[in-house]
Amino acid sequence: MKQLTFLLLCAAFIGLSFTNPASNAVVVYKVDAATSTVKWTASKVTGKHFGKVTIKSGALEMNKTKLVKASFEVDMTTLTVEDGGGNERLRGHLMADDFFGTAKFPSASFVTTKVTAKDKLGNFTVAGNMTIKGITKAITFDAKVKTEGSKSVGTAVIKLDRTDYDIKFRSGKFFPDLGDKLIYDEFELEVSLVAAK
Repeated sequence: MKQLTFLLLCAAFIGLSFTNPASNAVVVYKVDAATSTVKWTASKVTGKHFGKVTIKSGALEMNKTKLVKASFEVDMTTLTVEDGGGNERLRGHLMADDFFGTAKFPSASFVTTKVTAKDKLGNFTVAGNMTIKGITKAITFDAKVKTEGSKSVGTAVIKLDRTDYDIKFRSGKFFPDLGDKLIYDEFELEVSLVAAK
């Protein structure tokens, strides 16, 4: 009887040894820069500007349909302005030291520090570090990830305070009485990461 019990315990242990790694297996999905996008929007008293920036690289690490980790890097030198006239002049200003200083800081990046599932529908609360102009700040935002076969797509709207990254041009925090020349501190990134195994 003792021998039978021992054999059953061994069988159970072996079974767990084979099933647990599979259930906890993390699969890395590499971001496809050609089909992934980052759209930016910034507002001021008299209107708003928007455009895009190209993704250099990134990854989504998944355990089945659960997001475990995520990261992406963008090429700030590819920044575009797409909202109307004067785009090249504005683009030049955004790439200058008043804003993103792309000559010295040609890339920006994000890496997760914690991911929490909100439900079983692919919605997550994501915490991580955003680095812009060489300055790293902890941020938190909601994201949605959809996995189908060999492809995984993560989307999120990320709201940032530009003054956290030493971008103070026409900020009400630092320059009072700007009137209609005020540029709001908060800007928005609409991120779509298309990744495959």
